[in-house]
Amino acid sequence: MMLNNIGVQVVIAMILGTAIGATMGDAASVFAPLGTIFINLIKMLVIPLVAVALISGAAGLGNSSNAGKVGVTTLAYFGLTSALAVALALIMGELFQPGVNIDTAGIEGMFSSEYASKGELPTFWATITGMIPTNVFQSLNEANILQILVFCLFFGIGLSKLESTRREPLLNGVNAIVDVMVWMINKVMIIAPLGVFGLMAEAVGTFGFGALMVVFKLFLVYTAAILIFGFVAYPLMIQVFTKTSAKKFLTAMKKPQAVALSTASSMATLPVTMETVEKELGVRNSTASFVLPLGATINMSGNAIYYGLVAIFFAQLFNIDLSMGAYVAIILTSTLGAVGQAGVPGPSFLVVAVLLAAGIPIEGLPLLFALDRIFDMIRTALNITGDAACAVIVDSLIEEEESETQPELRNQEA
Repeated sequence: MMLNNIGVQVVIAMILGTAIGATMGDAASVFAPLGTIFINLIKMLVIPLVAVALISGAAGLGNSSNAGKVGVTTLAYFGLTSALAVALALIMGELFQPGVNIDTAGIEGMFSSEYASKGELPTFWATITGMIPTNVFQSLNEANILQILVFCLFFGIGLSKLESTRREPLLNGVNAIVDVMVWMINKVMIIAPLGVFGLMAEAVGTFGFGALMVVFKLFLVYTAAILIFGFVAYPLMIQVFTKTSAKKFLTAMKKPQAVALSTASSMATLPVTMETVEKELGVRNSTASFVLPLGATINMSGNAIYYGLVAIFFAQLFNIDLSMGAYVAIILTSTLGAVGQAGVPGPSFLVVAVLLAAGIPIEGLPLLFALDRIFDMIRTALNITGDAACAVIVDSLIEEEESETQPELRNQEA
């Protein structure tokens, strides 16, 4: 029965929530607590899950000869796909020109320069030092994902270096906690359709479709770019670099994509993505436990597309001709910004850094913040698709290498 599928239920809830929000307007905020309860339950479980899953993944990998290769391949993949995503956004922006011929007379009141101070990208060394926790319990308390990531990877690799009699009981305990967390999240997902209904009703009811009309062309081009990257680029990579078919990959990703659309959070979708990648796409637990939490934190190709397109949109809106240097600045800042954006929903102030880097006025940003939730939902669905694609590709590369070294080992033993 299709209605028993959580993905189908979530999509129905989104459509109902949108209809109720459009009909009731501001009064639809009465449904907001449903969304808040759902998001809070997810947030309650996500940080502990990320911590134990990363320790488990790093311990599993640290014990194999492939640990370094997995880490380097994963990071190279994230950086490359983010840069490709920005490049696609810039090409689409120049091709379809979403910011041209927009009448700004009626929306001048929405312009504001209050966000100028929020656009500073931390320097390279500030980013590196900021990733290292001075107090890991404080990092857990403040949900500082990057610091948790660094500590758990380090801890997991350290755990893998113990002799097996001491390592195995600890590792079994960590894996048991992962299983418990996944069970808890699966139970929370039962109320996902209710939460999604509340979130959508409030978002549409509060902002209406009036604000969307001003940036309608940008929204269309943005959605098209996301679809191209999610349904052409990633499946193509899967088809070329792995034995998994693109069709199988896209079919398996329907459920995580529906959850990502509704929660607008890579972190909240993480348990569903992990389950899908392991059970339906056959990725090993050690690879999935390492790549996916890392990806949910630093792989943001959807954000990269958003930053690139917004930069082009405002450059066209304010009639600014961008130089080659400005394009390079947009690509670099967007890629770095996408990596630095934690996987939780909320207005993305990193877009300010991208605009400032290319010398584009930022007064028009409030136009987008009203719709940030809708933009966020769509880009999150792409982000988690990229994480899953990375896990499948990395696992496939390791498998090939292992199957090549296996006969050599047998020959040596003989």
